[in-house]
Amino acid sequence: MPSSMYAARPNISQTLPIIRQLDDSAANRIAAGEVVERPASAVKELVENALDAGAVRIRVDYSAGGKTLIRVTDDGHGMTPEDLPLALSRHATSKIDGSDLLNIHTFGFRGEALPSLGAVGRLKIASRAEGHDGAEITVNGGAIGPVRPSALNRGTQVELRDLFFATPARLKFLRTDRAESQAIADVMRKLAMAEPFVGFTLYDVDGGREILRVDAEQGELFDALGARLTRLMGRDFTENALRIETERDGVRLSGFAALPTFSRGSTVAQHLFVNGRPVRDKLLIGALRAAYMDVLSRDRHPAAVLFIDCDPHHVDVNVHPAKAEVRFRDSGIVRGLVVSGLRHALAAAGHRASGTVATETLGAFRPESTGGNPAPRIYQMDFASRPSTGALRDAYAAQAPVDPILDEAPAPWQPAAASGWDSDGATSARIEPAQGPTDTPLGAARAQLHENYIIAQTRDGLVIVDQHAAHERLVYERLKAQKDAHGVKAQALLIPEIVSLSPSDAQRLLDHAETLATLGLVLEPFGGDAIAVRETPAALGNCDARGLVLDILDELADLGQSQALGARIDAVLSRMACHGSIRSGRQMRAEEMNALLREMEATPLSGQCNHGRPTYVELKLSDIEKLFGRR
Repeated sequence: MPSSMYAARPNISQTLPIIRQLDDSAANRIAAGEVVERPASAVKELVENALDAGAVRIRVDYSAGGKTLIRVTDDGHGMTPEDLPLALSRHATSKIDGSDLLNIHTFGFRGEALPSLGAVGRLKIASRAEGHDGAEITVNGGAIGPVRPSALNRGTQVELRDLFFATPARLKFLRTDRAESQAIADVMRKLAMAEPFVGFTLYDVDGGREILRVDAEQGELFDALGARLTRLMGRDFTENALRIETERDGVRLSGFAALPTFSRGSTVAQHLFVNGRPVRDKLLIGALRAAYMDVLSRDRHPAAVLFIDCDPHHVDVNVHPAKAEVRFRDSGIVRGLVVSGLRHALAAAGHRASGTVATETLGAFRPESTGGNPAPRIYQMDFASRPSTGALRDAYAAQAPVDPILDEAPAPWQPAAASGWDSDGATSARIEPAQGPTDTPLGAARAQLHENYIIAQTRDGLVIVDQHAAHERLVYERLKAQKDAHGVKAQALLIPEIVSLSPSDAQRLLDHAETLATLGLVLEPFGGDAIAVRETPAALGNCDARGLVLDILDELADLGQSQALGARIDAVLSRMACHGSIRSGRQMRAEEMNALLREMEATPLSGQCNHGRPTYVELKLSDIEKLFGRR
């Protein structure tokens, strides 16, 4: 082989390579590259050590984003003076005996954290076990000092200064102090979620302020976890989250999952734990996504805090350097448990929607302040802001009492001519006579606004319903029920609809023709690149067959083969439901509106449309009265 090829690849030596045994200092620095990626990684390792030591109070102080100082103080078991030097040796640990590497019940088990940190920073460990004197030991860039006496209460204090001073090249890859501080806070929050009965404090030495402080919670596990999540994720999350508790084949799923209408634009509100260990596992993230697939669009993400507990022998936690990923012996059981457990909880929630929707709606009604002064309240109605003539005419006619003698309503009201009054414009609101029960969850229909929004009165407030979004969800659930029972019923078209497509699009549809036929959509080739639509789903009524075919084609192109067949079928049904639902702009009678409300109450997941948007907003009378200064 020509020598010029070696010149192009300098990592290939032209001389015979010699295998060398690296010294402990170099080996520890290499291990630190895997274990300690950034200051937050060091905090994670040290806090997990404190938790493994049985601590119930843990305090973390840091400076310059953890680059110059990380100090972790706990009240755990502590260490004896004889154990301190051994704790700094590689693969020395009190958590396993090496006979069974799967029977792991602690956060740490490798014995690499302390020697790795001592190899790349200036480390000092002071500890005192019950019945022993306090002692401390220092390590500077891998050089271990002698054990000295130390005045310390029971527990351990680990102080790490000048992280990566022994490997200055690593410092260039760290982010700003602000970003590193945020990463440390994120680590602390995750560990605080995993251990609600432990108190945590995070203190910024430079700023002189507490970044995080949560005291140990009391009570039952679910109550303690709920209280801890309220502190860490906000009351909105816990008030709009469903309690999850289910078990299958020795695997237990518990935690809280938010309603679909409480979704987020990213996955920042997803926290997953396996046997108490925070993980970012692709299998679990995919299962969480699949559970919400029916109720969220692809650009929205659910919020959830989920704990999976199983026999340690059924999960391998030693497959990732930072223990951030795990591998299950039977991943199908775990994935199925997550998907089914969450779907059952969402279905049991019925028509419930996130309470934050009503809060945001009330906020939109409140006047905004301009500058530093609040906007003045205007109580007098000027001519420019009055409703149209048609709206007033219909409103007065609907409210006019019937003459008991003549048994007829008085003549329609006619407005007097007034300067600046708009006498043109069509009505966009209809008021219905009082009928229907108001003691039901969604109340009785009272009006329809802009031919799209139903106003219903409840016992203690009012409900605003998006008729198109609500009916879309109802049709979708109806189609799914038909599919699961005996296939979607189809209706034959008197004249087949001919749709011209590109060759690739026509072939894609025909490839799925058999599946689409089970969903009530019968397609046949019609020469060239055209297809004929012979039958459409009966539940859609008189739908736009061509538009339906084009929408299904888009759905199939988006999903491709990346989704399971069931997911692709549900996505197609969702598109069909959109075509079969009540369109915006259609006037509805009171009987139709009340029937829609009753069906929503009886249909699971009707609180949000197929894309995760709310189908209704509920406003309490007490909140409405506050808007008008009555409370």
